[in-house]
Amino acid sequence: MLDWLYNIVGWVLIQIHAGLTFVGLNPDSGWAWGLSIVLLTVLMRVIMVPLFVKQMHTQRKMQDMQPQMMKVRERYKHDKQRQQQEMMKLYQESGTNPVMGCLPLLLQMPVFFSLFSVLRSVAEGNARYGFTEDLVHSAQGAMIFHAPLAAQFTSTTAELNQYGAVNPVMAKVVIAIACVVMGTTTFLTMRQSIKRSTAQMPDNPMMQSQKIMMYLAPAFGLFGLAMPIGVLIYWVTSNSWTMGQQHFLYKKHPAGAPATAASNGSANSSAKGLFGKRTESEPQPVEQPKIERKQPKKKSRAKRGGGNPRK
Repeated sequence: MLDWLYNIVGWVLIQIHAGLTFVGLNPDSGWAWGLSIVLLTVLMRVIMVPLFVKQMHTQRKMQDMQPQMMKVRERYKHDKQRQQQEMMKLYQESGTNPVMGCLPLLLQMPVFFSLFSVLRSVAEGNARYGFTEDLVHSAQGAMIFHAPLAAQFTSTTAELNQYGAVNPVMAKVVIAIACVVMGTTTFLTMRQSIKRSTAQMPDNPMMQSQKIMMYLAPAFGLFGLAMPIGVLIYWVTSNSWTMGQQHFLYKKHPAGAPATAASNGSANSSAKGLFGKRTESEPQPVEQPKIERKQPKKKSRAKRGGGNPRK
């Protein structure tokens, strides 16, 4: 069903590999195939940068909507259906789409599964998704720190020898280290994102479940034991890019004040927007100077009459 996407990913990978070969890298080396995967990942993430910025816009809007959302939850806490309807009404009125908050991650998954399918096909020796027989043998024999590009931790010693591994034990150690790095970078990426989300929405009802997922992230490395090391290179590269991108954009555009503080009026000060523009607070009324009116001095009765005082 997704063969068209697998063909696209395979074709892009082959073209990048051909370009690296053209500049002088050995086409059968781990450097050529490993860098091809890294550059494929970078290309995909560069294309997705606008979506990440859109995600930051959505998070900022969600932060600004927190006081209204809290009122809706409190008002319809016993009517979940009406609560959902009012929430959707708020989203429509503000032009906010909650799906944009996770769209970058959703778009990464098809590419991940496509690369996994392409490399698995290479590991099985199948010339599919744009690969010729020569390219399949070249990719199978490429070594990434003594580990074949198509090898998995679950590969048998016979399979590792078939791929050209000189030391099967060392190959499995390299794959295990790659799994640990993958789990660690996944944890750090999620932690970085959740810290910002906490600063923006401290009363987010999904925060506890997000933290649970964050602490379970290192266990994702266990799934890497059944993945070709080429897929692990993709995952680690993607996580590293995400950490760098988030660090740069979060530092350039720091999170605003929490919604609870904004509802009290403390978040109305001037602040930089997502693209460096300044959002000025509402002008405060200027206190007008008091005008003192001088009253004429009260004259004596004699002076008011204009005559001499009575003798």
